[in-house]
Amino acid sequence: MAEHEGELWVVRHGPTEWSRNGRHTSITDLPLLPDSEDDARALAPRLADVDPVLVLTSPRLRARRTAQLAGFADAEVDDDLAEWAYGAYEGVTTPDIREGAPGWSIWTDGCPDGESPGESPDEVGARLDRIVARARAADGPVLAFAHGHSLRVLAARWLGLPVADGRHFHLDTATVSVLGEDRGAPVVRRWNA
Repeated sequence: MAEHEGELWVVRHGPTEWSRNGRHTSITDLPLLPDSEDDARALAPRLADVDPVLVLTSPRLRARRTAQLAGFADAEVDDDLAEWAYGAYEGVTTPDIREGAPGWSIWTDGCPDGESPGESPDEVGARLDRIVARARAADGPVLAFAHGHSLRVLAARWLGLPVADGRHFHLDTATVSVLGEDRGAPVVRRWNA
């Protein structure tokens, strides 16, 4: 088997103002912070040997810009990689959400509609299942630039786990992770590197 064949490389975008202070950010199209652009550029040498047959990105500016600075300006926008739609919780931190909804967890409760629609775990899982299918149908490695929650769901779904198990895959900004297979079983080859 060729090196990296059957792998899905996932890259979380560089930091934004809201990601640095824990605010849920989906449809709010924030730019990378100026110093974050250096973080995105630093991804390029780490991805230089991948030679993907398909490069995908979330439609959000922070993911597209990270892809561009990492050397993949021609990444194909795929709406299925968008961040979890937070609805009423857009721009709000988890502690603030839990003041009004004690015990709330995105992984089991999802997000209620607000000025924009929120998504349930099942809705997010269905979107990321389509990315898994695209990656598995590709003739070589696939590279995807996206967001914290959506990529954590992607990892869970790659492994055949429920969406809620994405909570076990902590993911920092400007990191590279690799999903693959070992003897026909889906595996995590590298995470949060």
